Amino acid sequence: MADPDDKNPLNVPGRYYNDQTCIDCDLCREIAPQIFRRDDDEGLTYVWHQPHGGEEIALAEAARHACPTETIGNDG
Repeated sequence: MADPDDKNPLNVPGRYYNDQTCIDCDLCREIAPQIFRRDDDEGLTYVWHQPHGGEEIALAEAARHACPTETIGNDG
């Protein structure tokens, strides 16, 4: 389960976030590239864009459920 006390500081504010347990597997970026981006310096993924509307939220949720380390959180 994602840790809200360990959020990646690059996440844009909002209900979705990545914590810093990311293993940089690229799965969330493959599922929802408009939402997740890679920080090349740290080798971690962060939420670049908060999802809006049904389709983007569905993609964010698909990425959250697919994450092998449960790094993606949803405070909503």
